[in-house]
Amino acid sequence: MYKILKKWFYLYILKRKYYRIGSCNACGRCCQKIYVKHKKVIQTEEEFEQLKKMHQFYTYLTVVDKDETGLVFECKNLDKDTNKCKIHKKRPGICRRYPQEELFAMGGILAEHCGYKLVPIESFEEVFKRIQKKKNK
Repeated sequence: MYKILKKWFYLYILKRKYYRIGSCNACGRCCQKIYVKHKKVIQTEEEFEQLKKMHQFYTYLTVVDKDETGLVFECKNLDKDTNKCKIHKKRPGICRRYPQEELFAMGGILAEHCGYKLVPIESFEEVFKRIQKKKNK
């Protein structure tokens, strides 16, 4: 019963498609090569400067590159020797909630050796059956 309620809650209340499982293995890759999306992926330094005025989290980021997707950032709080966060106990909510399924919506992927996995809440078969049932009504 718990699994059914949990599934319903995630799908219909939280509007999620994936469960986050696993734990951080402190590889530090999630703090490097970051795209920032605020309505759209940030493209210019000017947009980034505006974001920094809106929320303190963005002041932790530095621009390291730009590609066809947008500006590429890196977190200043990543200790490159240990791959650990310098402010781990006070890290922002966005870091605490990593990874979120919005990552996929931006075309992102989890790092190869990330300790987290995003697992579909509904299997392909369940989604297919649901769609077929709606179609046959």
